[in-house]
Amino acid sequence: MQRTLRLFSATLLAGLVAFTAGCGSDNNRPAGTLISISAQGEASQAPDTANLSTGVVTEAESSKEAMRANAEQMDKLMKAIEKAGIDAKDVQTSGISLNPRYDYQPNRERNIVGYQARNTVSITVRKLDELSKVIDALTSEGANQLHGPSFSIAEPEPLLAEAREKALEQAQARAESYAKSLGTKVRRIVSISEGSHGGIPRPMMRAEMAAAKDSASTPIAPGESSVSVHMELVFELEN
Repeated sequence: MQRTLRLFSATLLAGLVAFTAGCGSDNNRPAGTLISISAQGEASQAPDTANLSTGVVTEAESSKEAMRANAEQMDKLMKAIEKAGIDAKDVQTSGISLNPRYDYQPNRERNIVGYQARNTVSITVRKLDELSKVIDALTSEGANQLHGPSFSIAEPEPLLAEAREKALEQAQARAESYAKSLGTKVRRIVSISEGSHGGIPRPMMRAEMAAAKDSASTPIAPGESSVSVHMELVFELEN
């Protein structure tokens, strides 16, 4: 009999603990009206980094001659890149190719008339005030392929923080507007989710040249780079 009473008491105590815990968790559940708000903040600043692709294209009757000529010209280009002060970690080979060139004639079998060799590297320029000189140095040392530059921000987090703050202010203002219209007030933010976007794309300069020109330095206009933060927030309203 005593054992039965002890079991009953233990079961009753466990039930009371579970009930109390359940009641406590209910206090954290939203009791008012929930509204979902989308907001976006954007911030801009002058970029501090430029990326561009440069390289050499050579042609010859044989594949061996095309590759050898390309290697010789590319060696000059790599030395020019180093001389321009570009760090080795900011230079990366992005493509090497060798392709036949054909003589296309109507109603005739196509014949190989030569070969085209191509070697391309991607470089990062971290001193934008020297970008124009870098481009001129590349073309003067044999670069006949040039694509870019694309501009970016090396450390975007401070700019993202600014965009994030603007998005939060926008969301809060919208929630307050809803609350005022409904005759309620904003109690709290229930949840936040965020998505960010990198620099807004800018037009890229593209050039293919046979030789460097002796004219003035290549003009560069970095403009501004922008980042944006998109947020989805859920607010709780109360009377």
